[in-house]
Amino acid sequence: MTDLTSDEQLLADLGVESEVESQSTGSARELRIIAGFEEIEKFVERNKYPPAHGEDKDIFERIYAVRLDRIRSSAECLNILKDKDRFGLLRGYEVQGEIEADKSLENDEDILADLGVIPNNESDITKLKHVRTREEIRMAEEFAKRTPCLDFDKFKPLFKEVQRELKSGTRETHSFKRNNTVSLGDLFILGGQLTYVADMGEEYMADYGMKNRKLRVIYDNGTESDILLNSFVRALYKDTSSRRIESNKLGPLFSGIVEESDETSGTIYVLRSKSDHPFISKSRDVIHKIGVTRNKVETRILNAELDPTYLMAEVDIVATYELANLNRARLENIIHKFFKSVQLKIEIKDRFGNPIVPKEWFLVPLFIIDEAVERIKDGSIVNCEYDPKQGKIIEFKKKSK
Repeated sequence: MTDLTSDEQLLADLGVESEVESQSTGSARELRIIAGFEEIEKFVERNKYPPAHGEDKDIFERIYAVRLDRIRSSAECLNILKDKDRFGLLRGYEVQGEIEADKSLENDEDILADLGVIPNNESDITKLKHVRTREEIRMAEEFAKRTPCLDFDKFKPLFKEVQRELKSGTRETHSFKRNNTVSLGDLFILGGQLTYVADMGEEYMADYGMKNRKLRVIYDNGTESDILLNSFVRALYKDTSSRRIESNKLGPLFSGIVEESDETSGTIYVLRSKSDHPFISKSRDVIHKIGVTRNKVETRILNAELDPTYLMAEVDIVATYELANLNRARLENIIHKFFKSVQLKIEIKDRFGNPIVPKEWFLVPLFIIDEAVERIKDGSIVNCEYDPKQGKIIEFKKKSK
């Protein structure tokens, strides 16, 4: 057995490098400032970015961010740390005014107070566990105050309809961050539950000049809560799986005739492949590519034989439908969702031998596509689905009350 004669030898055998701390000179206060700054530098070294503010940040990162702000605004600190800034965190922050001691740098309790954090009984900041801000506690209390919704029968059909529309694709979900507003009648998924904003109180000015208002929020489990708008928004942000539910209903997207005053937005095009692939050759008449373009279709399909999107073959244009004043990308998404059940799954090799699975080809007859476009025009497509077994578009069956 090796004779371990010192702690340093033990650390070496364990593969742990030990550093001999250099003896620093200066007052105890200066050493505390230097040590506090070194903690920030260790954070930067570990994470490759300076600490940032934000309720979604770790408590220690938030402390370091506030501490760094105070250091940058302190002539005393800038003077002490001017030759110790390894990462340029203080670059551009000049020493101004007289160098006076800043008592706010004595400990982290003031920083915690600024962050609205209520520490536990432990005096050591490194022992904080499950720390919650005052705002987080208030939010939790509001959500805990859910009560049975006495008139839930009025909202139950809405939740059932939304679930059906989500399943059919006539409603879809998006990240709340993409549109972070909350309005009367909005629908969300929060905490895994369908959530409906049934009522909004009068707007008032809350603390720190922030506008706020009371909401009546109904949940699909038959409960409701009276929650502040700002707390509800923060809950949607905090829940990483929260979603906004939006309707895909288009209404009358475009008329059969484009008027001179209309702005032409593009064209729905339907293509048929000339590929000699065995499966394509066998079912050529019912295999179609459906897309939307703002340019001429003839221009879009140039060099189709070199593009796996077009099955590496020339194509025929079999139908076009001119559009006006609508969102092309959204329309194309709806068409593809409508025919998703008959999407062609075929692997094509590109010019370099890489396997590609094109996503805009469908096993659907042309007359069905014609009917789908007509239903898009009058908005009735939201009440329909394509049934490949029957080979036709059918309307959803209305449930008897």
